[in-house]
Amino acid sequence: MAGSRLERFGTVFSRVRDLMRSGVVKPSHKPVWYDVYEAFPPNRDPLHVTPPFRTGTSTQDTVPEVFYREDEVRASFYEQYGNAGRLLDLSKSNFTSTCQRFVEKFSELKSRGELDDSVLLEETGKALLSEGVILRRRGAPQVTEARDPVLELKLMDMLAEQQSGGSDPKETTEQTHAS
Repeated sequence: MAGSRLERFGTVFSRVRDLMRSGVVKPSHKPVWYDVYEAFPPNRDPLHVTPPFRTGTSTQDTVPEVFYREDEVRASFYEQYGNAGRLLDLSKSNFTSTCQRFVEKFSELKSRGELDDSVLLEETGKALLSEGVILRRRGAPQVTEARDPVLELKLMDMLAEQQSGGSDPKETTEQTHAS
């Protein structure tokens, strides 16, 4: 009896009653409503009745797909830039994703003038770049600066000397060149 929770296989009262009889539910843990229902049972048992099937009515409602212009812009953004190399920070309530900024800038530029959508997508990327948002195209190689390892060591030595002795950086540079 405890295996099914469908109303058609018994009422909630009968299932709780049977669980109490079998010892699964202890009498000290019985529901609050159990004693009231047992003292005042309904005039007729609540039974599960399948509603009759009406002929001539459509059982399947067709729900039209809902697409907004912003969805198309977002799809173009993710197609071109991916997630733009940034994670979404959902812990901040006022966080605006790069994609959302792209969509907002796109709609702002769209309202200003009549440009083709493909040109407008490029202009939106340029406008965000001018605002300091760097967008990397998907699949584009990432530029990394290769430093000279000797220069790296000299910089580390200079930093260590400045922190330890507080010497003048010009003297430190001259000493490094002399050695």
